[in-house]
Amino acid sequence: MFLCATLLILYSFMDSQSEALNVFGPEVPLVAVAGEDLVLPCFLKPSTSAVDMTVEWIKLDVEHSLVHLYNDHEDRNAKQAQPYRGRTSLFKEELQKGNASLKLSALRVSDEGRYKCLVEDESWYDDIIVNIIVEAQGSHPVITMESYDNSGGINLVCESRGWKPEPEVLWLDREGAALPAEATQIHRDTEGFSVKRRITVYDYSNSNKFYCRFRQIRHMMEAEVIINSKVFDAWKFAVGISVPACLTALGLIVTAAIFYKKVLPRQSVEREFAAMERVVEPQRRRIKHVLAEMKKFAVDVTLDPDTAHPKLILSADEKQVTCGDTEQDLPDTPQRFTSYYSVVGKQSFSSGRFYYEVQVRGKTDWTLGVVRENINRKRITLTPQTGFWTVDLWNENQYEALADPEVPLTLREKVEKVGVFVDYEEGLVSFYDVKSSSHIYSFTAQSFTEKLYPFFNPWYNVGGKNSAPLIISPVFNTE
Repeated sequence: MFLCATLLILYSFMDSQSEALNVFGPEVPLVAVAGEDLVLPCFLKPSTSAVDMTVEWIKLDVEHSLVHLYNDHEDRNAKQAQPYRGRTSLFKEELQKGNASLKLSALRVSDEGRYKCLVEDESWYDDIIVNIIVEAQGSHPVITMESYDNSGGINLVCESRGWKPEPEVLWLDREGAALPAEATQIHRDTEGFSVKRRITVYDYSNSNKFYCRFRQIRHMMEAEVIINSKVFDAWKFAVGISVPACLTALGLIVTAAIFYKKVLPRQSVEREFAAMERVVEPQRRRIKHVLAEMKKFAVDVTLDPDTAHPKLILSADEKQVTCGDTEQDLPDTPQRFTSYYSVVGKQSFSSGRFYYEVQVRGKTDWTLGVVRENINRKRITLTPQTGFWTVDLWNENQYEALADPEVPLTLREKVEKVGVFVDYEEGLVSFYDVKSSSHIYSFTAQSFTEKLYPFFNPWYNVGGKNSAPLIISPVFNTE
């Protein structure tokens, strides 16, 4: 009788322990980006070793759906589904802590779906469902010139492949205003959406600039097309198109040229010139008005010497910075830049709008913009993904926006003063040529969650060619 009672108590204890052991995972879907690695969480609670258990990951609602199998202390993936071969692994050293999570490498759009994590031993099993949503940023946008329109315009088409979810496609003018275009054409396959959108553009100035933007909630790509043409010539129409695509940037250059004969009387050509001027001047006035509105949010920015690279020389009023020849003996603190000739402002901003201007006259190289607070100041990569929203000048006349990859910029004249405007809530960082009242570049649809600081890099000075300082200028509204 005593033996029976003891066995009954022991059985009840083991049974209660089995009931208390459960598999846990995320209760909400995991949202990930194609191309990245993803960990699908799966844990035993309370923490119990799974080394001697079986761990099986399968994808639901799919035939031949074995994703990963661990049994008898080894991976047993002979029957693993073909799309997952070489892409899955468990954290073997974590199994003893009850961690049965799966690492899925090089995520694909086709990986989206529901996955079951099943953990079992001889007397117990439990499982959970992990739902994955895969987003994909598409291929580099490509702008193609299709034909010359009878109405006097050029027919362009912008297309990109491999998006998920379906992106919004916009055509914009050089100021960022939306332009009317044909309906977006959409095709879906197993690896996302292929999209294209057509537009007819017209020649209004010596430097027409149009943007084709693909936009999702978290991602944005943009292609820029510049059409250089003074007027539709009476005998020959020549257009040069440069398409640098970005993000946030896309290093793709496509050049095309067409020739079209069109006979116009002299009076018609003169009317074309007059019409062109009537369009260009209002554009300049519009940018001046935009700048005037932005200057209402002007802030007083000073440089923070505690962040300056040891080679940088700051003025006494902390409004100017140049790069010297030798490094100063300064403490190597976490906030100091040591691999990049940079300095940030003392002032930080975590809401609202702010604007400041920087004189770059006489310089051959510079970088300006804003950065988030927790950037790595020892090893720097200038991209929005790492917390930098900047534009630069290099080699005297090469301008670019430092997206990923860089976006070459074609400006009508050499910039002498840069206006920097930030709208924190809108996720907007815009750069303007103050003197010519023209737009340089905008980072849009960004997500700011930390303090932002003005960022300055005067670059090194070789042979006195780049000795001019960067100067934080007082903001005057002349409108």
